[in-house]
Amino acid sequence: QWSVERSTNADLERLAAKHPNIRMINFPQVGSQEPILTHDRQWLECTPDNVNGFSAVGYFFGRQLNDIIDVPIGMINNAWGGSACEAWINRDVLNADPQYAPMMDGWIAREKQFSDLSAKPDLSEDEKKTLQNLKGQMGGNHRPSNIYNGVLKSHLGYTIRGAIWYQGESNASRAYQYRNLFPLMISNWRQEWGQGDFPFYWVQLADFMDEKPEPADSSWAELREAQTMTMAKLPHTGEAVIIDIGEGKDIHPKNKVDVGRRLARWALANEYGFAVPYHSPQYKSMETQDGKIVLTFDHADGGWRPFDVKQPVGFAIAGEDKKCVWAEAAILEDGRIAVSNSTVTNPVAVRYAWADNPVCNMFDVAGLPMTPFRTDDWPGVTVNNN
Repeated sequence: QWSVERSTNADLERLAAKHPNIRMINFPQVGSQEPILTHDRQWLECTPDNVNGFSAVGYFFGRQLNDIIDVPIGMINNAWGGSACEAWINRDVLNADPQYAPMMDGWIAREKQFSDLSAKPDLSEDEKKTLQNLKGQMGGNHRPSNIYNGVLKSHLGYTIRGAIWYQGESNASRAYQYRNLFPLMISNWRQEWGQGDFPFYWVQLADFMDEKPEPADSSWAELREAQTMTMAKLPHTGEAVIIDIGEGKDIHPKNKVDVGRRLARWALANEYGFAVPYHSPQYKSMETQDGKIVLTFDHADGGWRPFDVKQPVGFAIAGEDKKCVWAEAAILEDGRIAVSNSTVTNPVAVRYAWADNPVCNMFDVAGLPMTPFRTDDWPGVTVNNN
């Protein structure tokens, strides 16, 4: 949803926005439990007068594609900032899966309370406040299927080439649930769109909130992990890692140019056949050697280029007590990374960039940041949240 006019260098971007082959249609934000099949919105040409209201990520993604493949690019912008994943899914699909029963039962209880209070002739002041709060939830962007019906249904099935997605903050407290919920949403869209497994590329959560002096659990790290897991669960999916361009003080980092470019790399490589690096380095395996853990990675194209300082930063290590402490790391000649701490003589696990706002510096030579990861599967802080 974040617009061009609120992004970095918006004044210059506006002056340069003369792209007649780029179009965008902005759909309204309407929450509904009943399908809305049409919205009176028009396609807009990319001009200095129109670009301010474009989705920034969408525009910079589309502009990069247009500059390289030189074909018209049309973008359907149905974004709703702060939304929950379940709001984008057909309610019948959610109801059919028992793992979402606690979440759905909670909403059924709220819906009944809203109905009962709405029908009550005389309300106390507390009841009026409750009713007003529930009214917002009934039409909001967290209620299951609200956006699916209110926004998505109006163009579901429209011919598309693929989808890009930037969401997850509102589901961070239920990150373990997101491991299945997010792939379910993608599968639901693909099934109902009727165009096969169309490409679906998303943005991993940026760094945000305060930096922590010591390694700690993090719901945002667990959400990032759930996003990464989705690539192994569904074909034609991909993740743009932006752990380096967030802002601790602002959940809405203004640098959307690099977000759009990292998404565009996925499309250029996989849909249009260009030989460009696109996949961030990703943890593959580990082995223990002489009190160290040696890590192997996939997609470290061309080797490593740590940012700012030569040594890798952002690693933590733990022994059998499962207590993570900061670690030293070294890049080996074969590209593997050795991690250690002299106080941890029998290490069993390593974590990298495992925090809300991690201090980390690992990139490949193409400038793509390493994907945050952990080698352990110890229960996290969101494991029982549903």
